[in-house]
Amino acid sequence: MRHRLRYVVVVLLGAVLLGTVGLAAGSWYGGRGAAPLSLDKALSAAQELSPGTEPIGSMTGRGYRYGVELAPDEVGGSRVDLQYGGGADCALSERLRVAAETRGWQEFRDVPGSRCDGWRAERDGMSLTVTHLADGPRLIMEPSAPRGFLAATITGTLLGAAAGAALFRLLARRQPRVPRLVGALVTVALLPGAAMTWLDLATDGLAEPVWPLWQSLAPVLVPALLVLLLVVGIFLAKRPKQAEPAADAEPAARVGSPSAG
Repeated sequence: MRHRLRYVVVVLLGAVLLGTVGLAAGSWYGGRGAAPLSLDKALSAAQELSPGTEPIGSMTGRGYRYGVELAPDEVGGSRVDLQYGGGADCALSERLRVAAETRGWQEFRDVPGSRCDGWRAERDGMSLTVTHLADGPRLIMEPSAPRGFLAATITGTLLGAAAGAALFRLLARRQPRVPRLVGALVTVALLPGAAMTWLDLATDGLAEPVWPLWQSLAPVLVPALLVLLLVVGIFLAKRPKQAEPAADAEPAARVGSPSAG
């Protein structure tokens, strides 16, 4: 019973690790093709939500996550930040949400971590995030995910999970130490990225790109996998070969002939 439970845990671990890698790859593939957002379009949307209120500052730029600069045609690759005044007063943030609800913005989600209630919504290929800083509310506008983004993400996750379950199932069925060593090193290499990815998903869902995390970890993961191959190769080279059984062995003793009477 304990052996079977350990076998199931190992297979599930492989599905989660490589499934997370597949999720990142699928979301990257499905997130390509987003149209870059212009400052004029962002200002027009902001004026529609809060007529007569001018931002005290604005900034346009490329998306930047985990030390990786996103491409302009990727989800989150271009963004416009609009900063408004008002200090700690949450009235403007509340008016912005009410205006967005009445003007067709959809898929509202809460964004934790600000002194006022932050939220995120989408409309017309544009994603709007409202948070509240010390100076007042900040509007972050980015292109929405292209059509097929969720399907590509789910497909990548399922393919990665199936590959991980199959690989770790094969390793779990093998008794020698080499497969166990491979499984342990793969787990150590992928576990930090998988844990941080799921932490991102629990906080922001798929609204924030998850693949830059794996791009930032690549300089560490690639050498780790190369070291893995080197260690396994050295282990196999030094492993003693099993002695081959002797062919056509002579019988230990022959049956004696009957004695003469």
